[in-house]
Amino acid sequence: MIMQFDEINIEDLKCIALKAGEIIMEIYKKDFSVDYKEDKSPLTEADLKSNEFICNELNKLYPNISIMSEENKEIPYEERKDWEYYFCVDPIDGTKEFIKKNDEFTINIALIKNNIPYLGVVYAPALNELYWADGINSYRNNEKLPLFINENPKEKISVVVSKSHLSSETQEFIDKLDSKKIKQISKGSSLKLCMVAVGEADIYPRLAPTMEWDIVAADAIVRCAGKMTYQFELEKPIVYNKEDLLNPWFIVR
Repeated sequence: MIMQFDEINIEDLKCIALKAGEIIMEIYKKDFSVDYKEDKSPLTEADLKSNEFICNELNKLYPNISIMSEENKEIPYEERKDWEYYFCVDPIDGTKEFIKKNDEFTINIALIKNNIPYLGVVYAPALNELYWADGINSYRNNEKLPLFINENPKEKISVVVSKSHLSSETQEFIDKLDSKKIKQISKGSSLKLCMVAVGEADIYPRLAPTMEWDIVAADAIVRCAGKMTYQFELEKPIVYNKEDLLNPWFIVR
């Protein structure tokens, strides 16, 4: 039997993320080794174990739905360009933060439909924060988002930036923002998008490289909270399952 799109249960995705979090935290609490991939990005035992668990669980529950994951073999564009929907997984976003043990790393699972994020789960196990989007609304630990609204951004604006990847172009963009007081916050992983969804930050500019799996689950949460992830200077929403999985520069607001 082929699983229908509307039969995919957000509670399943939340449960998988929570269990993956338990696996990751067992490794996080002890000493672990770090390898490096061809692109020089770090890789730990936790990335691999989390990825294996998440993909196995998704395959068991939804065997007809394809999976794209940072840690899986890349699927050729010719094979995936006609996917109506698929799961996109980042088993640990913020591996650098995981290695530094600063708690700001996440597990990300998204369901994309027609190249647009629909369902999303972002779990920060060390912070005990679970974010999700059910296709209509977004939540953090059962509280509907956004929690805060800035009524006067001309007076004061909060900007969240990458803790490990702040580019000079991003800083230049921030310095030109039209607000009397600019508060700049550094955060790791996809938590930056979640902060905009919550209302803890007004804007997240990313004028530096990211991959689709880095942001798509959190982008679902952003969109279901009434915000948007725009391509930089184009004012068009980011789309997914592109031939090149590298994201363009973007602004979340």
